[in-house]
Amino acid sequence: MTHNFKNLDATDEQLVRASALPTATLFEANQQKGALPSQIKPAVSGMRLCGRALTVQSPPRDNLWLHKGIYAAKPGDILVIHVSHHYEAGYWGEIMSFAAKYRKLGGLVIDGCVRDRDLLEEIGFPVFSRGLCIRGTEKDKGARGSVGAPIVIGSVEVHTGDIIVGDADGVAVVRADWAEDTLDRSEERERKEAKIIEKIQNGETTLDLFNLN
Repeated sequence: MTHNFKNLDATDEQLVRASALPTATLFEANQQKGALPSQIKPAVSGMRLCGRALTVQSPPRDNLWLHKGIYAAKPGDILVIHVSHHYEAGYWGEIMSFAAKYRKLGGLVIDGCVRDRDLLEEIGFPVFSRGLCIRGTEKDKGARGSVGAPIVIGSVEVHTGDIIVGDADGVAVVRADWAEDTLDRSEERERKEAKIIEKIQNGETTLDLFNLN
C-alpha cells in the first residue's frame, strides 16, 4: 500500500548544502550515524546523488513496488528501496531508469542488485546498488509492499523526507529533523580540515597536529 506519513521533509536549502558535502563528512558530523551498508556503491563510477528519500519496501525477487515508487515520487526524490534481503535479482535496469529520468527523479538507492550497467551509464540516471545481477524479477500484484513507510537498511532507519547523499564512498542518510545541526557540524568539519591541510602544506606534521607524539 502507499502510505501518507506526516514526515518532516528536508528543505530545499538543506539539500543544496548537503549536495556540496562528502558522505564521510556527513556521517562523522551526524554522530557516526546514517551510513548505509558499505556494499551499496554507484553502479557506474562518477555517479552522485542528493535528494529527499521516498522509501519503498519490496517483496523479495519482485519489482512491482519499484514501478509504483517511480510514479509516487516527486521530481528530485531519491527512491530508497529495501528488497526483503533477497539480493540475487536485478530489480532495476534500462527501462526503469528511462522512466525515472523522464519523471525527473534524483536517483535510486537499492539494498539489492540492478542490471544493464552499460545502459545505465548511457542514460546517466544515478543508481546506487549492492551490485549487478542478470537474474530477473516477478511482478506479483498480490505481494505485499509499501511506498512511503519507514524502512531499515543495515542498521539505518530511513524515512521519507530524509536527506540521501551518495558519492564514490557510499551513501549517507541524514534524518530530516537532525539535518540543520548535522549540516552545521559538517560544514565546520570541512573548514577545520581545510585549515589542517594548509598547515601540512606549511610543514607541520599530522603527528603534531593530532597530538600523536
